[in-house]
Amino acid sequence: MAESQSSRAPSGTAQSHITLDILAGDWRIFQLRTGHRFSADDLLTAWTAVRANPTARQVLDLGAGIGSVGLLALWKLPTARHLTMVEVQVVSHALACRTVTYNGLAERVTLHQQDLRAWPGGAFDLVTGSPPYIPVGQGVQPQHPQKAAARFELHGDIFDYCQAAARSLAAQGIFCFCHTADDARPERAIRQAGLTLVRRQEVYFRASLSPRMGLFTCAWEGTRTAPPPLVIRDRAGRWTAEYLALRAEMGAPAAFLERARRLA
Repeated sequence: MAESQSSRAPSGTAQSHITLDILAGDWRIFQLRTGHRFSADDLLTAWTAVRANPTARQVLDLGAGIGSVGLLALWKLPTARHLTMVEVQVVSHALACRTVTYNGLAERVTLHQQDLRAWPGGAFDLVTGSPPYIPVGQGVQPQHPQKAAARFELHGDIFDYCQAAARSLAAQGIFCFCHTADDARPERAIRQAGLTLVRRQEVYFRASLSPRMGLFTCAWEGTRTAPPPLVIRDRAGRWTAEYLALRAEMGAPAAFLERARRLA
């Protein structure tokens, strides 16, 4: 069967440079073989979001990239829910369109190729984001433009994400995002946007190392809580039972889970 225009390879991208990979359950995602690919950051942000608001009906994913955060959240939510994605990059937007078409989600997903800084807002129950975290001028940017925009703040920083989320949250809405654990800017950005940080969970990618990432949950009001940190690998480098349970909850293949448990 011929693919629709939105599901073809992005302009200027050879088909051989694109992979079709497992996202969750029987949903698949198109990614560039050597470009930006979905990661644990995306998985953990979506997991945090659906736990924070499991009954959300209207979901917005800011800086959606190839769609991994928003689609993972949509997969976990009840089937009557709708996702809106906002992404400025042409290549990432095209890949997300292709993924939506391939999985038969056109009626449940609306995609906008737009800079989130110009996003007018709305009234969403749940807003997600996985912002880039390296200021322009710091570090060495990858030569691949898609990778560069995913890591460097070329199209907005955490302050822009929080402002866009504030324009988009319903009265009881929840905004969830991830950011580096040692950066003080996220909490300032939340306050400047008029939001309240109600939950922050630290993530240890390995128990013997410092926390690398924070998972932030915001609302218009509420009392802040600090849940126990999430540890992905123990001191011996093995997946923790907690992380494997999270992966199972978010649709990881049974074969992967069984193999991981055997190695634990």
